[in-house]
Amino acid sequence: MEYKSGFVALIGRPNVGKSTLLNKIIGQKVVITSDKPQTTRSRIQCILTQDDAQIIFLDTPGIHKPKFKLGEYMLKAAEGTLKEVDAIFFVVDAAEKFGGGEKYILERLNATSKPVILVVNKIDLIGREKILPIIADYSARKNFAAVVPISAADGTNVDALIAEAKNFLPAGVQYYPADMVTDQPERLIVAELIREKILHATRDEVPHSIAVDLDEFTERDNGTIFIRATIYVERDSQKRILIGKGGAMLKQIGAAARPEIEMLLGAKIFLDLWVKVKRDWRNSIGALQSFGLKDF
Repeated sequence: MEYKSGFVALIGRPNVGKSTLLNKIIGQKVVITSDKPQTTRSRIQCILTQDDAQIIFLDTPGIHKPKFKLGEYMLKAAEGTLKEVDAIFFVVDAAEKFGGGEKYILERLNATSKPVILVVNKIDLIGREKILPIIADYSARKNFAAVVPISAADGTNVDALIAEAKNFLPAGVQYYPADMVTDQPERLIVAELIREKILHATRDEVPHSIAVDLDEFTERDNGTIFIRATIYVERDSQKRILIGKGGAMLKQIGAAARPEIEMLLGAKIFLDLWVKVKRDWRNSIGALQSFGLKDF
């Protein structure tokens, strides 16, 4: 059997379930998820290795109209990915009507020669009788290479989606070791796990105004790991919310993040969280680059 390898991009509006789908494909948590739009901020490369193929998936930020420099970076990261892959998953939310966001993405997809697979996600949230009309509506707007209705939440048809992706991969070599699931450094994953817990714990504008930077990551003689992380916000009021009364919110975030970080690192950790104000950081190219968004 011919071995295949290649790259597949996931693209779609914010909050359609791209990161949840990617974690389900890989079989473990690789990228953070939340019900907040724009959770994914940069392109994340994740690797699925099977006996007959290695697929490198690129999870992209949800495409949206940017209001800040951060948003411009996210849009650039998402659209730039389309030029570098062998196939594209266009992920849509079955529970949401076709709108301006989908139209904008389809315009960009129509400009590419790459095969596009329509992935109708969240079919567990609608009746079966509604799936075919949704597929018909999208198929009338573009000639897709394939259409796969799925539920990333419960895994319905995810294996069929992986099999479909293989049809569009070229013959090739295994790019990465079989046990490697992402090219992201541990420090970045740790920072993202902390940010995820903040997304789960906070509301309104606070989640979008947060960045997490690791100041120290040191393995001690006893095998434990000391991590000092700074959570950056844009306003003093956001800092007060994150710290909480008597530090309660910060303790809650730390307690939620610690088990997953320990599972990732395979070691006990001491997590020291601080909150600082960096005003208007989402509009500062220097700040964005300091937070790891190097390609801005």
